[in-house]
Amino acid sequence: MAYDPRPVESVLYKRWLDAGVFQPRPQGDPYVIVIPPPNVTDVLHVGHALNNVIQDVLIRFERMRGRAAEWLPGTDHAGIATQNVMEKRLAAEGKTRFDLGREAFVERVWEFVRKTGTTIIEQLKTIGCSCDWSRQRFTLDPAYSAAVREVFVRLWEEGLIYRGHRVIHWCPHCLTALSDEEAEHDDTNGNLYYIKYPLADGSGAVTVATTRPETMLGDTAVAVNPEDPRGRPYIGKKARLPIAGLEIPIIADESVDKEFGTGFVKVTPAHDPNDFEIGMRHKLDMPLVMSEDAKMQGERVPAELRGVDRFEARKRIVKQLEREGLLVKIEPHPHSVRRCYRCDTVVEPRLSDQWFVKMKPLAAPVLDEYRRGSFAIIPERWHATFENWMENIRDWNISRQLWWGHRIPVFTCKKCQHQWAAREDPKQCPRCGGGPIEQDPDVLDTWFSSWLWPFATFGWPENTPDLRRFYPGHTLVTAPEILFFWVARMLMSGYHFMDKRLPFRTVYLHGTVRDTKHRKMSKSLGNGIDPLDVVKLYGADALRWTLIAGSSLGADVILDPNDLETTFAPGRNFANKLWNIGQFVLGQLPKNIAGIEAVDRRLLTLADRWILSRAQAMIRDASASLEQFRLDEAAKRCYEFAWNELADWYVEAVKPRMTGTGAATPQAVLAYCLDTTLRLLHPVVPFITEQLWQMLPGRKAGELLAVASWPAIRSELEDPVADREFARVKTAIEQIRSIRAEYRVAPKIRLKATIVARGNDRSATFDGERETIVRLGQLESLALDGASQGVGAHAVFGDGSEVVVALEGAVDIRTECRRLSEEKDRLDKQLEGLAARLTNENFVARAPQDVVAREREKEKAWRDQRDVLAGKLKSLGCA
Repeated sequence: MAYDPRPVESVLYKRWLDAGVFQPRPQGDPYVIVIPPPNVTDVLHVGHALNNVIQDVLIRFERMRGRAAEWLPGTDHAGIATQNVMEKRLAAEGKTRFDLGREAFVERVWEFVRKTGTTIIEQLKTIGCSCDWSRQRFTLDPAYSAAVREVFVRLWEEGLIYRGHRVIHWCPHCLTALSDEEAEHDDTNGNLYYIKYPLADGSGAVTVATTRPETMLGDTAVAVNPEDPRGRPYIGKKARLPIAGLEIPIIADESVDKEFGTGFVKVTPAHDPNDFEIGMRHKLDMPLVMSEDAKMQGERVPAELRGVDRFEARKRIVKQLEREGLLVKIEPHPHSVRRCYRCDTVVEPRLSDQWFVKMKPLAAPVLDEYRRGSFAIIPERWHATFENWMENIRDWNISRQLWWGHRIPVFTCKKCQHQWAAREDPKQCPRCGGGPIEQDPDVLDTWFSSWLWPFATFGWPENTPDLRRFYPGHTLVTAPEILFFWVARMLMSGYHFMDKRLPFRTVYLHGTVRDTKHRKMSKSLGNGIDPLDVVKLYGADALRWTLIAGSSLGADVILDPNDLETTFAPGRNFANKLWNIGQFVLGQLPKNIAGIEAVDRRLLTLADRWILSRAQAMIRDASASLEQFRLDEAAKRCYEFAWNELADWYVEAVKPRMTGTGAATPQAVLAYCLDTTLRLLHPVVPFITEQLWQMLPGRKAGELLAVASWPAIRSELEDPVADREFARVKTAIEQIRSIRAEYRVAPKIRLKATIVARGNDRSATFDGERETIVRLGQLESLALDGASQGVGAHAVFGDGSEVVVALEGAVDIRTECRRLSEEKDRLDKQLEGLAARLTNENFVARAPQDVVAREREKEKAWRDQRDVLAGKLKSLGCA
């Protein structure tokens, strides 16, 4: 029977909610995860699903282990992203935010957020996320906003916030500054333009190389390295800036790369961060030649270029240089540009006044803690990247030219020009007592609020009971892309504001969901998978199983968006198999059944002892894998037990014992094994396991698997002897089945077999399980330690035991001998030709070494195949 999740999942989720199982126990050792808050405008995508299913597996695991498990959910106001969404909506109405004004625009965004802000939260519930919804937070909640403001003011009072005039990353589409981390590198194939700058005295020209000729109108110098002999004769002279006609100095600066271009570089201090530093050292002018939306502007820009987009201006400037004979050449030049992490627009370096946080004083102690082992980043391959970023951290640009977000709490008295930060909006200037007072118009970077997430969500700066109980937390699960945006900053803020207590002990960086071409899934590529479509088709458990089973430690998850059936079939098939295993076992159990502890151990057969021992191994392996964040290994170990060891072997072995006076023992074993399997699988596939668990005999009203105890290893059930001996029985059956398949024996034909036993007990194990071997091997009879009966096939076990299966009357021996002989003759001819090639000195000397090596491997494989065929011919008595 196929399992149908549709009538199950929503009902069970409501039952969990009504029972309050997602809230932490009043007592117990806390285990805390704070959710990476999705943007309030987001809808669930498969990357969200992977991240949150991993967190849910961990929180359900610890909840069942008796911890006071707190998984705190919430959403982020997402300044740039949310404002972009609203501005697009306004554009569709033919309006801009400036038409509405700041207050009306912000209220319009609030209306939108109130209507749509819970969408992704409801979607997380659909895939089974067991968050503590009673503590749901939003980064613009009043209490949270007060915490953001408190942090800003404290940093101001400590001298760690300052106003800086420097070149920053500017998004011409979002019209705001970006931090270094928000301006993402993008490798591109561009051009290198070689341009003549005539010398002002008419004695010649110098040639500069640039990737951005449109910025040359902002040049205020040409620079050379003082150690470059090509440039020394020109230092101190003046060059004439093409198109603008202005004279600019030729200066020496050690930062110039002698290997780049011609060794002469243009210096544009207002539009390049390195040039800005050169400009500061040499006291150069810093004119802006582009507007905020990346259109050419300013006195230096010719009238015909003013208002022209930067990339169109590049084309026109290059054509003019060509006409004037100043363009020497254009070369292809791969290089990296920066793009806005939200809208993908090419970022423009731009001189601007912005607010910054001094980061080195915050980073240094966290880096020391990391090196002392106070927290771990998993997988280890991220260690060097994290250390390098922390060692070379830059000051953080925290101001954004937006309206949606936490407005910067810096105030300026227009009467006395006093400037200060305040926890509350002031009514008068604290210095002169007058006014008027103006607040800074910018808002804080979204990450400035989310870096407080692990403690502001629990009530900081108040010393609340929640803060005392749930801070610091334990595990953070997130993607590597926000290791620096968010994770590193949370570590710094937690350490700085929470008395040197880090917010979590372990950072688990999972992989990225990619398509079969290994491209990251995204809307722009059209290669995404909607998790809710998967849930509708196959159920939440199938989605969860596929994501977890396909996600090894930190590795990317590969899914095919063009074939959901094949992609999610393993999860659906496992759910069906588990359902059918459960239904079979439940169908064998009486309404009242004794626990495994009540079973008389003397009544346990080898198969009983083996499956109980394997269950203990499953508990040990699955628990260890979950503790080590090897979630896929835990899932697969439980899969192996349920599908292979329990269903394929134990259930088949004990079917004849399930009726009659001796049924109580295998019934108790089956009930224990099913119960244990469901508990261990529950964190990964919570719905189907809860549904089956509720059907087990002895369930009390109100009992829920979601808060049942995690299985403990019962040492008295561990049985290495049973493990070893039943493995021999399995091997015997597998070898018999293999021989049947190899010789294409029809299922209805019963064969005779003989086992020649080796090992300590020789044939005792096989004799005790004779009925099982005969039944599962489809045999007529089984002889032990006797001579083989007639012509047959044989196989050898790892311990030296041997099974011989008589084939006379079951297969056409003459036809089989002819087939095997022809196959052996074909291989002999192939080996003869290959041997001739490998003994040919010319071939061995001239052919590539890897080709020769492959040929030798082929020869070995063919010889092995030939030996197998010769053995079969001998077994069948072929002449």
